[in-house]
Amino acid sequence: MGNELDFTGKTVLVVGGSSGIGNGIAQAFLKRGARVHVWGTRVSAADYAGEDGSDLTGMGYTQVDVSDAAAIAAAPAPFDALDVLVHSQGTVLYRRKEFEPEGWAKVMAVNLDSILHISNRFHPALVAAKGTVIAVSSIGAFKATFANPAYAASKAGVVNLIRALAIAWAGDGIRVNGIAPSLVDTKMTKVTMDNQERRDRALAKIPMGRFGAVEEMAGVALFLASPLAGYICGQTLIVDGGLTLT
Repeated sequence: MGNELDFTGKTVLVVGGSSGIGNGIAQAFLKRGARVHVWGTRVSAADYAGEDGSDLTGMGYTQVDVSDAAAIAAAPAPFDALDVLVHSQGTVLYRRKEFEPEGWAKVMAVNLDSILHISNRFHPALVAAKGTVIAVSSIGAFKATFANPAYAASKAGVVNLIRALAIAWAGDGIRVNGIAPSLVDTKMTKVTMDNQERRDRALAKIPMGRFGAVEEMAGVALFLASPLAGYICGQTLIVDGGLTLT
C-alpha cells in the first residue's frame, strides 16, 4: 500500500494533451514516473512554448489530426507497449456553427469518432499491458447546452461509448472509464471565463462555490488508471462541484 499512484515504468498516451485538462493529466502522470507522449494539433511541441496552460517538457509529441481516421491509422505508435490511453481531445464551435453540416461533422469527428478510432488503433497494445482507457467527457453529456448541439450530442455519445467499450474489452483485461468535468478554466472555456457576467452566472450554480481546477481533473485520471480503481468499469465520474445536483 502507498504506491498505487506510482506510474514508474508505465507508458501513457494523452490525446489532446497539449493544453488544458489534457496537459494537466499528462503532467500528473509524468510527475509520477510515467513515460508520457502527447498528440496535439500543432506541428511541434515548440509551437506551444510559453503558452499558458501548456507544458510539454519531458514528454514526447506528435501532431495528429484526430478528425481524420486515416491520419490516426498512419500516426506512429509512441511506445512498444501502452499502459494508459487518455482521450482529452475536444472542440466546440460557437455562433451556431454546430447547426450547420460542416460544423456538426467536425465536432462529432473530434469529440466522438476519434475516441473509437484511436482506441481501436491501440487495442492490441492495451491488451498486452492489461491497460486502461480514460475518456474526458463533460457534464454537457447530461445537461442541454445552448447553441452547441454537436458538443452536447458528442459528449453524451462518449458516455455510452465508454460503456460499450468497457463491456467489449473487460474480458481482455482493459478497463474503460471516463471523467465528466464541469467548467474548468482552460482555453476551451475562455468564452465564459473572460466574460464576467457569464462567469458569475455559471459560478452561482455550483454548490461548492468555485470552478474546478485542472489538477483536480488530473487527480481523477490518476485514480482511474491506478489499482485503487481496479474494479471500476464503464463508469463516467462526474467532477463538477455539485453542479448537476442543482
